[in-house]
Amino acid sequence: MKSYSVQEINEILEGTLIGSTSYKISAPEQLEAASETEISFIGNKKYEKLWASSKACVAVVNENISIEPGDNKAFIKVKNADLAMSQVLELFAPPAPIFKHDIHPTAVIDETASIENGVKIGAGCYVGPNTKIGENSIIYPNVTILDECTIGKNTVIWSGTVIRERCHLGNNCIIHPNATIGADGFGFRPDPEKGLVKIPQIGNVIIGNNVEIGANSCIDRGKFSSTVLGDGCKIDNLVQIGHNSKLGMFCIMAGNSGLAGSVTLGNGVIIGGSASIKDHVTIGDGAIVGAGSGVTGDIEAGKVMLGYPAVEARDALKQWAILKNLVQDSKNKK
Repeated sequence: MKSYSVQEINEILEGTLIGSTSYKISAPEQLEAASETEISFIGNKKYEKLWASSKACVAVVNENISIEPGDNKAFIKVKNADLAMSQVLELFAPPAPIFKHDIHPTAVIDETASIENGVKIGAGCYVGPNTKIGENSIIYPNVTILDECTIGKNTVIWSGTVIRERCHLGNNCIIHPNATIGADGFGFRPDPEKGLVKIPQIGNVIIGNNVEIGANSCIDRGKFSSTVLGDGCKIDNLVQIGHNSKLGMFCIMAGNSGLAGSVTLGNGVIIGGSASIKDHVTIGDGAIVGAGSGVTGDIEAGKVMLGYPAVEARDALKQWAILKNLVQDSKNKK
């Protein structure tokens, strides 16, 4: 098992060491569960009270910490404890699953597919005609990549993922298990004679660089043209992105949220968990939609929206306060 002295970890984090400990650090752990050989984190002042009862020998903390580490314990002060935590986790990360064969003999790869240097493809994968997979990408077992797709360099696609025909992924992407990219958009129209008629979805999906897509998320192909995710977008598990939606750069969508068709998100938009966005809505740069909210109209850049239907957060909080007072008044009258 890996272990490090507090001095070694401090050198990596380039922090300020306060106090000392004789223990070698064997793993990271949350404050409440840590043992005396483990390192933890205090990223918010409200968690300082947990340090007194924590057994952790070291904590990575923000520079504004107001407590002392104590006997045989140490703090590593940094500008941002949450960001430093990612560096510590990398130190202790276990190795990725092993490929005994770079290209497993049970993988089915069309003879017209282009597989660049360093690519690994696991058991049971299918790679269709005229597909290109860039250098050092890793395709874990039982992934399906259909015709004329392109996968960029250093991209990781986990088991169960389906990437349908003519879809394109950039470099350094991570696609988690059972994601579906390029399924048909939800397009139907009523017909007096035939009932609901399916509208062909002939577009595709284009995903930029450094995008991460969570498990069981679905990104539908465009009815025509493309559904687009810009560079740096981070999509949580169980997210739905409807056909012809366009996401700018560095957007975040939390779990169970969804975009209907033809939604446009600017750069840096944050969509909270279980929020729903109506079709053809435009949300401006840097706007935030709170968890569980329902958006039915356009949102200006930088606005914070909350509620169902969503209104500006400060208005939603006022409405909730009024309702709470009305309920309390009604109880008092009884």
